[in-house]
Amino acid sequence: MQSILNAQQLAPVMKLDITAQATPYEAQQSFGAYLKNAIHEVNHKQIESDVMTKKLIMGENVDLHNVMITAQKATIALNATMEVRNKVVEAYQEIIRMPV
Repeated sequence: MQSILNAQQLAPVMKLDITAQATPYEAQQSFGAYLKNAIHEVNHKQIESDVMTKKLIMGENVDLHNVMITAQKATIALNATMEVRNKVVEAYQEIIRMPV
């Protein structure tokens, strides 16, 4: 089971190395790659949920509870992603409103 923010993905982000500071460009690229991976995971969960649902509809040998669990995981991942997006937009709007 993988989550959007598993420990292996966060390890490089959380590692503090005082001797080698990342340039702003490197930090931007790292953050962009992290977001891309997180969105890819959400997409993967949505696709997995769709496949399980189609198998159930077609009468293939899948358990209903597994289909429901997969659908819930996809829903929770999407909702969490939307909440993060909303917070980022809110923070951006607050920064824009700051007097210079």
